[in-house]
Amino acid sequence: MSSVASVHSLWTVAAGAPGKIPGPHIEYAQLSPTLIVLGAAVIGVLIEAFVPRAARYYSQLLLSLVALAAAFAAVIGLAAAGFGSSKAHIAAMGAIAVDGPALFLQGTILLVSLIAVFTFAERRLDPAAHGKRVDSFAAEPAAVPGGAAEQAAVKAGFTTTEVFPILLFAVGGMLVFPAANDLLTLFVALEVFSLPLYILCALARRQRLLSQEAAVKYFLLGAFSSAFLLFGVALLYGYAGTVTYAGIAEVVSDGAKQIDPALAGTMGNDALLLIGGALVLMGLLFKVGAVPFHMWTPDVYQGAPTPVTGFMAAATKVAAFGALLRLLYVVLPGLRWDWRPVLWGVAILTMLGGAVVAITQTDIKRLLAYSSIAHAGFILAGVIATSEDGVSSVLFYLGAYSFVTLGAFAVVTLVRDAGGEATQLSKWAGLGRRSPLVAAVFAVFLLAFAGIPLTSGFAGKFAVFKAAAQSGAGWLVVVGVISSAIAAFFYIRVIVLMFFNEPKTDGPTVAVPSPLTTTAIAIGVTATLVLGLAPQYFLDLAGHAGVFVR
Repeated sequence: MSSVASVHSLWTVAAGAPGKIPGPHIEYAQLSPTLIVLGAAVIGVLIEAFVPRAARYYSQLLLSLVALAAAFAAVIGLAAAGFGSSKAHIAAMGAIAVDGPALFLQGTILLVSLIAVFTFAERRLDPAAHGKRVDSFAAEPAAVPGGAAEQAAVKAGFTTTEVFPILLFAVGGMLVFPAANDLLTLFVALEVFSLPLYILCALARRQRLLSQEAAVKYFLLGAFSSAFLLFGVALLYGYAGTVTYAGIAEVVSDGAKQIDPALAGTMGNDALLLIGGALVLMGLLFKVGAVPFHMWTPDVYQGAPTPVTGFMAAATKVAAFGALLRLLYVVLPGLRWDWRPVLWGVAILTMLGGAVVAITQTDIKRLLAYSSIAHAGFILAGVIATSEDGVSSVLFYLGAYSFVTLGAFAVVTLVRDAGGEATQLSKWAGLGRRSPLVAAVFAVFLLAFAGIPLTSGFAGKFAVFKAAAQSGAGWLVVVGVISSAIAAFFYIRVIVLMFFNEPKTDGPTVAVPSPLTTTAIAIGVTATLVLGLAPQYFLDLAGHAGVFVR
């Protein structure tokens, strides 16, 4: 009875002192890029509920473009106000970092997403169905593929405009992911951007079953990686008694100063630190697509609608590498001698594995998937540098790579036959004779992937390899150069196939896109050439943004 009375008295004391609970202090202006995007996503859901079907496409497209442009303007405003340098600090009660790397990566993600919206909105590539223009997404995603419900939806001219708010929710999660300053915020952001991507992967209009298979594979493997990450978070909390980055870093470097009685048995236990850090690292390397956590990449890239593949390949890499950098440079710099050798092995396997397996591919989307795996290895070389130059070179590479990737997948959507996109490499033979401009544009992107001078790919690779060499990782650079040479072989093989082979009589045609896709491809080509011919301004920009707030 006495215990019940004491619990009751505690309850009444707590209830009688409402003023004791401190209200959260949130810096809304500094979180405005994320808030704008998530607010627009919620409005997009309301549009789906209340706006007539005929008006939804234009409403959603306008809302998405305005929201992403406004969020990008907010990032520029924060950077101009000094939040990327002198005023960098931790906002939202320690949950979000507002600093140079966060703003640079958020700006890159928003630009990539803005261009991705153009490819999502394209409605001129497929022939009109029953007098209505159609896009890349299933008319009735919940219907059985090929069933009566789907046929009725196609006949009625339905389009899945929900893809725009789903895209915005994914972007909102991606904006938080590289800026997260505690492990719980990191996990929540991971789920917020992963779940919309699982849905988007399943929505292809053509090859519905392949698309749904890709989504299921991505979901199951993504759930595994999230579980690893969450288990790692629990172990790190047991080790440090806190989930904040600064708190964990302090315990790693100085040992446990103030022992929490509830965690006294585990705090400072190095086994928890090493296993927890490894599990969190595994979760992030899965999102990056590094070997041996890359198995989902080729299947998902091939099965997902191509606009989704382009968005995912570019934006997810930017967000995931941003989070990986912050974890290694802010939370675990005291463990550098433990994680560097592991990342050496992962980087070497990723560079060589991606480049060698890509040679055997016969599908253009799978080839670009293995290419993205190889590029993850090149970027890891910059992460391993553990210097300011390493951070800035990774930031520059991510910016350059994302525009090339988006442009390349936008071109893939144009080459079509009776079954939709013609992704078999053999069908691209003689494309340069049929459509010289499209083939030339794709060749520019392939040369950038290969790292040929005067393209953004060369400037990016030079920056990360230079940073790695200066930090003593010379052998890693040698492996990187060998991998680049192997990769150049299959990129140039595609160029030879397009320009020097005879076109087949039953070969694919090149669809004439609307101004939306044309703009996306034009921006990709322009960024590829500008970052290759005059990279210094952007390298300096990445250099100024290369310091994490702690």
